[in-house]
Amino acid sequence: MQSEKIIHHIVQWLRDYANNAGAKGYIIGVSGGVDSAVVSTLCAMTDLELLMLELPIRQTQDEISRAWEHMNFITQRFPNAKAQRVDLTATFEELENTFAVPENQNSNQQLALANTRSRLRMLSLYYYAQTNNLLVCGTGNKVEDFGIGFFTKYGDGGVDISPIADLYKTEVYALANALNLAESIRNAIPADGLWDTAKTDEQQIGASYPELEKIQKEWGTKTEADYTGRDLEVYRIFSKMHKATQHKISPIPVCEIPEEWKNTES
Repeated sequence: MQSEKIIHHIVQWLRDYANNAGAKGYIIGVSGGVDSAVVSTLCAMTDLELLMLELPIRQTQDEISRAWEHMNFITQRFPNAKAQRVDLTATFEELENTFAVPENQNSNQQLALANTRSRLRMLSLYYYAQTNNLLVCGTGNKVEDFGIGFFTKYGDGGVDISPIADLYKTEVYALANALNLAESIRNAIPADGLWDTAKTDEQQIGASYPELEKIQKEWGTKTEADYTGRDLEVYRIFSKMHKATQHKISPIPVCEIPEEWKNTES
């Protein structure tokens, strides 16, 4: 993988897109994970304005510490970058108490509330984006965005631009190494940070990113009959999630009306 070429390409792409859109730069939510760390670094390298927001909702101290370790690294290195904390815990808890009594939540309500956290962060990012003439920069990678749909619709999936959506998770880690990001970021176990009880991505999905990437790269060229053992298990996980999340991966369906029905009187 030619990391330096990819880095230069993405930075130039980000710079050109913002300039063509008449925006001052980018805003990004920094979670303490590798995806947001890589993307925020690439945005900072454009020399355009960058606002990094930490948006905690009952986050663990480990997540908060990693996020600020990275944001301090960026603000010290790039004068065009700023960092800000917007604590959304009280706002989320007000919504939580309005929507459902916490002790009576079923699994669907728990998932809906987890997604509400992500959507509340999206709302906040767009508020600060609009007030500062910035674009919301996405952090989704290829397997999350186009493989298994492991993101929240109109949450972390609600963005203006997606600079790493054509890179697999392992390739994002390669960029993190090339950018010399903090070891705490590079060694962090992937997690979406949407639950009170810590859940890693692998625990939620049932497979690791390298396992999923293998299936995605072969998707369309191999069928279930081509796999055995653990590969077969991961194929079934990938296939189930890929089909179930097409409403997130595919464009919004539009009911097309024949032109003659609209242009002639009945």
